[in-house]
Amino acid sequence: MSVTVRVPAKVNVQLAVGAARPDGFHDLANVFLAVGLYDEVTATPADELRITCTGPDADQVPLDRTNLAARAAIALAGRRGIDPAVHLHIAKDIPVAGGMAGGSADGAGALVACDALWGTGASREELLDICAELGSDVPFSLVGGAALGTGRGEKLTALEVGGSFHWVFAMAERGLSTPAVFREFDRLGEGTDIPEPVASRALLDALAKGDPDALAAAVSNDLQPAALSLFPELADTLAAGRTAGALATLVSGSGPTTAFLTRDPESAAKVAAALESSGTCRKVRVTSGPAPGATVLGVDQVGAS
Repeated sequence: MSVTVRVPAKVNVQLAVGAARPDGFHDLANVFLAVGLYDEVTATPADELRITCTGPDADQVPLDRTNLAARAAIALAGRRGIDPAVHLHIAKDIPVAGGMAGGSADGAGALVACDALWGTGASREELLDICAELGSDVPFSLVGGAALGTGRGEKLTALEVGGSFHWVFAMAERGLSTPAVFREFDRLGEGTDIPEPVASRALLDALAKGDPDALAAAVSNDLQPAALSLFPELADTLAAGRTAGALATLVSGSGPTTAFLTRDPESAAKVAAALESSGTCRKVRVTSGPAPGATVLGVDQVGAS
């Protein structure tokens, strides 16, 4: 038997970041919106834990036990006292090292796939608990939709969304390390008073109403100055999207993917065409959100593996 699970990318429509904590993490007010770019994770019985990956930039995905998909399988198996003997195949479509939680999505997808494959009967609460152990963005990859993440982002409160929001994403020529971006955030903020992170009421209302203009006026990302400091060329991509008529432009999470909010599919197509011809990015994708979280697509009978 094999189980395939689809998991979405995310964009942070607000990412408010507090000062570094003693444990090195930062308190966040992180408003996640899942969008319709997906990875698929397929779990199949095997003699030992094995990871394979195909799709754009698959050569950049680690295939050892540092991969979040592998760590998810190990964590679930450890709780049940079983051997994590499984082949996890990741079909990538979420940008790698792009600030859209592709690795976190794979962790959540592997967890759901292994739970179904092994029949562990884990509750949603247990799965979310394992997700939080794996990483700050992993719980949201499991639940999807829209949510406010507090703590280091792992404590989720579901948010109401009143309609679809149309996005264009521009992939950069190289990646950015999330820890490096947070270190740069700390460096840039050294000696300043960094306020406690709080979700924007105007932004939450805009999401609930499905109002793209109001959302555009409220989006923010406290990590954007740090990402631009490490990758100054991203400013050219943001400017190209703004000139093309995007309602809002921002770096997605820790970057380097840039996100462009548009009013409708026609506007998204126009912005995408302008970005593609601008020479400021490697690839452009058009999609919308919210999107569902980790979803079992199918359970298939297969031959021995």
